[in-house]
Amino acid sequence: MHAYRICGVAVESEIVLPGLIDRNAGAADVTVARGEVPKSLPGAVVDHATYQIDGGRFLLCVPGVARFLLEGGSRITFALEGDADAADAAIFILGTVFGILLQQRGDFVLHASAVRVDGPKGPHAMLFAGSSGAGKSTMAAALGRRGYAMINDDVCAIAVRKGEMPKVLSDGRQLKLWANAVDKLDLGAAKGCAVRNKLQKFYVAPPQADDTPLPVGAIYVLRESRPPKQDGIEQVHFVDATLLIRRNAYRPRLVKALGQDALYLQSAAAVISTAGVFMFLRPMDFRAMDGGLDRLEAHWRDLGLLGAAS
Repeated sequence: MHAYRICGVAVESEIVLPGLIDRNAGAADVTVARGEVPKSLPGAVVDHATYQIDGGRFLLCVPGVARFLLEGGSRITFALEGDADAADAAIFILGTVFGILLQQRGDFVLHASAVRVDGPKGPHAMLFAGSSGAGKSTMAAALGRRGYAMINDDVCAIAVRKGEMPKVLSDGRQLKLWANAVDKLDLGAAKGCAVRNKLQKFYVAPPQADDTPLPVGAIYVLRESRPPKQDGIEQVHFVDATLLIRRNAYRPRLVKALGQDALYLQSAAAVISTAGVFMFLRPMDFRAMDGGLDRLEAHWRDLGLLGAAS
């Protein structure tokens, strides 16, 4: 069995889950194993083309890859389909499957990457949210080259506890970057294996990683700047910010299916009460990356979350 930490959760897995930091063996919150997985849940209260929900059980079907049964937020059982192997299943376990499991556990999960920023107010997690292809991982990788430690890639679980600042449950996992980003950011020396056969996306080890839970400093929703919108960082006010965060939930359609709309709106409001939400508009061009990062660091200084430039 392999021991990992995923978004603050101790995991014991029968198969290798690439791109994660190993943890010391000990009691696990979640187990991952091969086993018998039904093709349907007879008592399903939600019946979708690719998933079914029956109380504390969630059945996800990825045709040609595997069926996954998630039970009570503590167990993932999978059965391979066709010519798929364990490595194919691992890709989905690290993304969609574990995102659903975190939601089963009642966690607030965003489709975001995050880095650690140290400043006068102590360390904070800076989150970059957005749809697939928005540049979340690329932004975290570029900041890693400037010395900011990696916290999460693509999936961010936030603990919202009464009387405490919302905290990102970190795991410091490796980045998943397209070959073009690896080349443009000069990260070839840190490039590992391909995420999936015949896919030009690779695991890339960040220069620094941190798996410490950290308070949320700010959330930036990434958008490409197009006329008439210009490059810049714009604050989103409370009501719109709450809805924007809800839209950037990890697999937002499943929030409703799992009956967690109220949880997400309440959690989003709690995060906004302590951390700002901003639209980060920038061109999708690597030649403009350094200018965007300079603008971002200046913004952190304005927020009092980064020390003065040396």
